Amino acid sequence: MPDIFVDGDACPVKDEVLRVAERHGITVHLVGNSWLRAGGARPLVRRVVVGEGFDAADDWIAEHVDPGDIAVTADIPLAARCLVKGAQVIGHTGQPFTKAGIGNALAMRELMAHLRDTGEVLGGGPAFSTRDRSRFLQALENAVQAARRTGG
Repeated sequence: MPDIFVDGDACPVKDEVLRVAERHGITVHLVGNSWLRAGGARPLVRRVVVGEGFDAADDWIAEHVDPGDIAVTADIPLAARCLVKGAQVIGHTGQPFTKAGIGNALAMRELMAHLRDTGEVLGGGPAFSTRDRSRFLQALENAVQAARRTGG
């Protein structure tokens, strides 16, 4: 059975992850720069507090994720690192990151950063919605089922 790794500091779907993980008996690693309260005292929840360094949580996840595990993150470079290690990766809106699409996602991230730096684009993307939460739950359930089928 896979483990689930959550890039937790700004993750809006921690409760959903915990609900799915509990139903399937999967260990969840909530990783952040500070203590994450989500989940209460659950035996399958591992809280990992990393240093304050830039990308410390990302580095910890990328180092510990294994083939067949599931990573939950909106961080595209972290998603790429997890995919290289053979993990499934799901964004907070339920959009899976794939090996076929990660190059385009990285390129779009760089383009948008450049446009924000030059002032041509202001602000971020759309607000997180109830539909995103529902889509995420379905994507995570699909990822768990896929891991079970492949023995991950």
